[in-house]
Amino acid sequence: MSSSITPIQHAEKKMHVAVFAFPFGSHPLSLIDLVLKLARVAQETRFSFFNTEKSNNSIFLASRTNLPDNIKTYNVADGVPLNHVFSGDPIERVELFIKETPGNFQTALDMAVAETGQKISCLLTDAFLSFAGSIAENLSIPWIPVWAPVPHSLSAHIYTDMIRQRYAHSLIHDGSNSGRDGNDVELEDQTLEVPGLSEFHIADLPAEVLPRSDAQETLFSCMLGQIRHMVPKVDTLVLNFYQELHSEPLLNDLKSKFSNLLNVGFISLSMPPPPLPPSTEDATGCLSWLDSQKAKSVAFISFGTVVNIPNSEIEELAEALEVCRTPFLWSLRDNMRDCLPNGFLDRSITHGKVVPWAPQIQVLGHSSIGVHMTHCGANSVYESIANGVPMICRPFFADNKLNARLIADDWRVGVRIDGGVFTKTGVAKSLDLILEREQGRTIRSRVQALKELVLKASAPGGRATQDFKILVEKITSV
Repeated sequence: MSSSITPIQHAEKKMHVAVFAFPFGSHPLSLIDLVLKLARVAQETRFSFFNTEKSNNSIFLASRTNLPDNIKTYNVADGVPLNHVFSGDPIERVELFIKETPGNFQTALDMAVAETGQKISCLLTDAFLSFAGSIAENLSIPWIPVWAPVPHSLSAHIYTDMIRQRYAHSLIHDGSNSGRDGNDVELEDQTLEVPGLSEFHIADLPAEVLPRSDAQETLFSCMLGQIRHMVPKVDTLVLNFYQELHSEPLLNDLKSKFSNLLNVGFISLSMPPPPLPPSTEDATGCLSWLDSQKAKSVAFISFGTVVNIPNSEIEELAEALEVCRTPFLWSLRDNMRDCLPNGFLDRSITHGKVVPWAPQIQVLGHSSIGVHMTHCGANSVYESIANGVPMICRPFFADNKLNARLIADDWRVGVRIDGGVFTKTGVAKSLDLILEREQGRTIRSRVQALKELVLKASAPGGRATQDFKILVEKITSV
């Protein structure tokens, strides 16, 4: 998506777009990035952004204090009871939030209408919030859901019923190979007979699409299961993707379901990526450290803000880095540092740097980065492609395995870790392949070609830029 689109002039009637965020992971950040781009162009349109207080604070207090005048944030109830003690289950907060929907959004929506005196003209929401279609229907306004992950995962959710009927006893998601019928290993190697998803394997599916046979259905999986019912209510579907990256069967299948399908590009990124800031302005010290490294020599290691890597894998990864002596920059949360081998930080100080957080987009844009070791979250994948960086994939949950399959087998711009988990030999093999071998140079040339493809689509006149303009027209002329 081009970062330089001319602001449009409005008709006399001012529009009021309500934006519903799914307040977990990178979802709200992606959505507010899209809203910011829309607000800069549609300057006379009011955007009311609805999100939980905790998520709003983490977004806006950290880095987005200067919102344009036409965006206002509203807090919705998160469903967490007063003095609630969390059990440690990572899905618990999500489940409490879902119990509170859709009433929490409706209450905040009514408040925004009363406060502004402007009725809502359009509902722009995270597509996970499938109940938004009914709210839009009741208000007789267009519903425009935004799908932030790769579109392949959307198809998996749309075809959940078909997938469960065909493959219900095929897979155990906890990593064991002892299933009900004893054929799990063979079945995991089978590809899917699902429209648009024939290149994927049964084992790539998120647990919410194909749960273990003994797993209890969660509110979260039930909510995602409703996505297949949203199709008739959608006015326009926005994808965080480029049409050029689709396989033809997937694109055709999605177009057959959604009459207005907009591939607006990577919504959290400016294309082309802006120049890096002066390294001295980076308080983490990452950019200054990278300045001292050779071009395309450093392994950047980052697994997002949610993934908890098993202690044993952290040890194996660290041992591989120590033996290979590959220059590395590792973004590792402070609460996981104790899992590093004794003395590792001292022994690796000459060729590595471990930080609790790194400015990932800027790091991936640095010339010294040679490979990104990633959990394969959608935004991390997109940021690697936008900067032409090959990937080493260690997927963990959700759509991670689908993304890893795309990276390694479809686009062929990276490799998966042998055996699916970090081992000392597996990490060393992957690093050597990407950074030292001819195969790695071929992979690098492919990811550079993908980068050029999305740059072209994001340029003025490019397909993603045109789709973004259509989205602007839709929200300003309803």
